[in-house]
Amino acid sequence: MLKLDVIVIGAGAAGLFCAAQAGQRGRSVLVLDHAKRIGGKILMSGGGRCNFTNMYASAENYLSANPHFCKSALSRYTQWDFIALVADYGITYHEKTLGQLFCDDSAKDILNLLLRECDKAKVQLRHPVEIQHIEKTADGFTLQTSQGLFGCESLVIATGGLSIPKLGASPFGYKVAEQFGLTVLPTRAGLVPFTLHEQDKQVLAELSGVALDASAAVDDTSFRENILFTHRGLSGPAVLQISSFWQPGQTVHFNLSPQHNLLDWLQAEQSSHPDAQLSTALSKLYPKRFVQIALEYFALTNKPLKQYQGKQLEQVASAFTDWALKPNGTEGYRTAEVTLGGVDTHQLSSKTMQANNVPGLYFIGEVMDVTGWLGGYNFQWAWSSGWVAGQVV
Repeated sequence: MLKLDVIVIGAGAAGLFCAAQAGQRGRSVLVLDHAKRIGGKILMSGGGRCNFTNMYASAENYLSANPHFCKSALSRYTQWDFIALVADYGITYHEKTLGQLFCDDSAKDILNLLLRECDKAKVQLRHPVEIQHIEKTADGFTLQTSQGLFGCESLVIATGGLSIPKLGASPFGYKVAEQFGLTVLPTRAGLVPFTLHEQDKQVLAELSGVALDASAAVDDTSFRENILFTHRGLSGPAVLQISSFWQPGQTVHFNLSPQHNLLDWLQAEQSSHPDAQLSTALSKLYPKRFVQIALEYFALTNKPLKQYQGKQLEQVASAFTDWALKPNGTEGYRTAEVTLGGVDTHQLSSKTMQANNVPGLYFIGEVMDVTGWLGGYNFQWAWSSGWVAGQVV
């Protein structure tokens, strides 16, 4: 049996970063992964450019049943710490919007950084490896695998959630948690496109490819960014953000004119261009194709502006600024960027990521019930939680 100080299961962002940190402290570290190609989620993120952190990352950008849990790690290893590491490697990057930082060149730059950090720390990496059985021993753990028997003092679970199964996502981490008596909170897809009921889809699918600046709201939470009509439903940053707050059966409220008071604008148009058709006026704000289909969808009559009287313009403005849509569901884990829920953090130390009742067992990254907003926040949680565990394993 090969014995090591630390075994990390999962060669994603959190696992590789934790392994490098532990190795740099002089610990002997082995990373095991079941995938033929590691770092798949890193490589595909941000359209292949890897949105590796966010300049504004703070605890307010995370969802968890235990909202204070993430504060310690995020304050001890910040976005600025990771940005400094990226700069050390000479990786050039840019801010896209809202503090989101992307590589100028390729997501491979971030994966190569992690692999070089592991290399410098003499971390061993083996994949593909199947973990068949894990057992607690007096001085740590033994792992029965497809490559033989391994032993360690500290075992780190960094296997992520259920999002994007084709990249190898699996419930492995949840099963390990349950094996050792930890609670796993119900999981669901987050940062995921909405699907539509048939009557909505029949009309709106014709808008596939059209993007609009909009705000999307559920209860008291709202996000303003683009929404994108697709042949299956609705996507785009504002939709992905609000999907993490949406529960089946809830209505999402869209304001398709967040930059204007639409009623005031329509009244001004009515005054200055009374003979113009409603569709002509609205085409100053929206793509023509969208206006044509939206009037049909909202059952609004297209006529000269001077013919709108009383509250009729209010009805038009309201249709566009408070579009109440009940999604049919989401596209699920197949396209979800993250998994909500997971290992209950009430049973973990926020200072070390160790399970309170299982000495030597750690959980980091997406496998636990900490989920970031869209925009680099989930990578920052991988770095912060991985760094914290890496200081103590």
